[in-house]
Amino acid sequence: MSDSPTAGPVVLDVWCELECVDCHTALADLRALRARYGDRLDIRLRHFPLEKHRHAFAAAQAAEEALEQGQGWPYAEAVLARHTELAARGEPLLVEVARELRLDDEEFDTALIDGRHTLIVDADQAEGKAIGVTGTPTYVIDGERLDGGKSQEGLRERIEEIADRLLAGG
Repeated sequence: MSDSPTAGPVVLDVWCELECVDCHTALADLRALRARYGDRLDIRLRHFPLEKHRHAFAAAQAAEEALEQGQGWPYAEAVLARHTELAARGEPLLVEVARELRLDDEEFDTALIDGRHTLIVDADQAEGKAIGVTGTPTYVIDGERLDGGKSQEGLRERIEEIADRLLAGG
């Protein structure tokens, strides 16, 4: 590492699943990180749908469609806020949330049918498995994996320590 501050934003990968209660709980930390760092921290949504949640894979594909339409995180947050309803209603809820965010809901419906985002979701999941992700949320910053599935306790502080060090150039 050089002594000069980092050139671009620090990247925080968040391995998430939109039917996961722990990921919903983690939103408060992600909002606090966004408020503190703004564009200096690039928070990237990475998909890790769990088999126990039957609508998680479709939700990940829908989040990719939202990203393509410029609303990735707002969409993910809106679905996470209704994770229990997603478990009960499935794909109709995913299209409804798109409509509520004024996204092209017909395109969402088509994307879920034609599976155009399947490869992205599969690739995220494969990469997650390769680096040891077993549950959600899991964070990766500067090569360090922080597992948040059991408890969020202390994770935001650890992410801030690493981000501050990287942004300071150390």
